[in-house]
Amino acid sequence: MATLGLIGSGHIGSTLARLAVAGGLDVVVSNSRGPETLSDLVAELGPRARAATAAEAAAAGDWVVVTIPLKAYQQVPQEPLIGKTVLDTNNYYPQRDGQIAELDAAKTTSSELLQDHLDQSHVVKVFNNIFFKHLADLSRPKGAADRTALPIAGDDAAAKAKATELLDALGYDAFDAGPLAEGWRYEPGTPAYGKPFASTPGDDFMSQPGGPASAADVSAALAAAQR
Repeated sequence: MATLGLIGSGHIGSTLARLAVAGGLDVVVSNSRGPETLSDLVAELGPRARAATAAEAAAAGDWVVVTIPLKAYQQVPQEPLIGKTVLDTNNYYPQRDGQIAELDAAKTTSSELLQDHLDQSHVVKVFNNIFFKHLADLSRPKGAADRTALPIAGDDAAAKAKATELLDALGYDAFDAGPLAEGWRYEPGTPAYGKPFASTPGDDFMSQPGGPASAADVSAALAAAQR
């Protein structure tokens, strides 16, 4: 049975854990406070789930999601992630993460920082641009006419293919946004951040119910991004 490892179990992490269990995957969840603090989530998820340390979740996962504040990215364990596909949900929020000069100057992207840290892993940027409530609500079976597409960016074709497999299991299609350097196109402040997945797309997307976004919708939003 395939396993999803989660480094971080906040809104996005716990939502992905629920979707993974519903999709027939085993789940290993972790956070910065210790496995014992995740007992309620594990009880909710059922027998397919267990809590562990970040290193244990990294080692257990066929895919591993990093979903922690960007300022903590250098704390992600390296050795157990060697050779693995790592799904990065991070966004740069200076008010939370502090100023990061390379990002302020647009010399790199948040996911490229994680890739530099995990230089023997294959990072794919995904799940960072959809509100967690919409992520929970828009999952659809394969082939559904109203299935939502989520952008992915990465430098390794095999890792993107593996990420696409996970998205499919969670109820989503993938839209290839290009290499990791193109991940800025769906970061905060861009047309692809949050808005396409609201029933009435707009800046107030978090107050709206979820609405499906097709690959064409996502493609148009990515193309409209400006730096």
